[in-house]
Amino acid sequence: MKKFIGNSGDLIEISTNEEVFLGTLIPSANSDLITLKLDSGYNIGIKKNKIKKFKIIKKFSHEKPKLQEIVYKRNLPTISILHTGGTIASKVDYKTGGVVSAFTPEELLEMFPELKDISNFKTRLVRKMFSDDLRFKHFSILAKEIEKEIKNKVDGIIIGIGTDNLAVASSALSFVLESCPIPVILVGAQRSSDRGSSDAYLNLLSASLFITKTDFSEVGICMHENLNDKTCLILPACKTRKLHTSRRDAFKVVNDKPIARINYETKDIKFLTQDYSKKGGKLIIKDKFEEKVGLIKITINMNAKQFLAYKGYKGLVIEGTGLGHTPLDVVDNETKEHANIKKAIKELTKNTILVMSSSCLFGRVNLNVYSKGRELQEIGVISGEDMLPETAFVKLSWLLGNYPKQVKELIGKNLRGEINKSITKEFLE
Repeated sequence: MKKFIGNSGDLIEISTNEEVFLGTLIPSANSDLITLKLDSGYNIGIKKNKIKKFKIIKKFSHEKPKLQEIVYKRNLPTISILHTGGTIASKVDYKTGGVVSAFTPEELLEMFPELKDISNFKTRLVRKMFSDDLRFKHFSILAKEIEKEIKNKVDGIIIGIGTDNLAVASSALSFVLESCPIPVILVGAQRSSDRGSSDAYLNLLSASLFITKTDFSEVGICMHENLNDKTCLILPACKTRKLHTSRRDAFKVVNDKPIARINYETKDIKFLTQDYSKKGGKLIIKDKFEEKVGLIKITINMNAKQFLAYKGYKGLVIEGTGLGHTPLDVVDNETKEHANIKKAIKELTKNTILVMSSSCLFGRVNLNVYSKGRELQEIGVISGEDMLPETAFVKLSWLLGNYPKQVKELIGKNLRGEINKSITKEFLE
């Protein structure tokens, strides 16, 4: 094969004896490989000694385009975008092969020009991080940034964030913002904006429309409803989970229903519930979290040491099986350890608040049905009702940080829509 002469960003066609590949050339960490970013968004490495033919389809210009100056329109509302990282408003940097964030208003409107007809935009980079690197303290940081924007009289806030912990972050911010006069919508994307199948544009556009055209005023999530590019849903902050690793409609509501549907083609918004807070009121922030709170998942073959690892913690959420169970019964020689588990749980409840959730997700915990549940109650374990395990974890930490003397009273009380007392059949379909 002749010396490969392509440059990063070039559209390349490569032929081997087995296949023909078409993709964008990006830097490779291995000198023996040519790395292409395919149209699907995934990268592929091709061994140089396997390449029989290559062709440069289109040369890439590395010159940055001159961005158009933004003219703010007095007749339009103002939305502030606080960017924390993630795929939303990001694109591939073909010099490095990595994904970079676009966070200035000019960069944002270059990527999504239709936004300028909806609202004036302010953008600010708060953090540049994957959402799986989030800590409790980041929610305090975000709360302060939200407070700044509210003081600057913006009409709504969009938080751009990675999808992996988007739902957990929305739950945390929902508790932190005890009262909020404007909407705060978390928006993510499963695929970056330069991919043909990107969901970034529709999610961001829909969130912007929702903020400017409704009286909604609490924390919510805006993501694709399904695999087409027609509708997005506004999802409740504490009742949503990412249920697929990569699909654009990965986010689903558990034990509740979506708040609203936004139709991209018609720009119509249909509320699916009237149970939400309306714009106005006073900002109240409670941003303390107790760090010593854990979450343990019940599996077969557990031992007491796994529970005792949380000795000294202030709170522990148990993601139990079924209606909220743990291994307790000694039924044969192989289950003798279960007596130690029961003893460990009892020991923990002396100084630690234990809350039971369920790995089933749908439905609710009921510790009154089986003897195991009643035993756990007698020991001191508290029911988490129908809270998602991660929501119960966040809520417990938040309560211990802000209302330490009222935790047992408030953990089972619905504060932000995290508990649904009436789960009907429609939520399970």
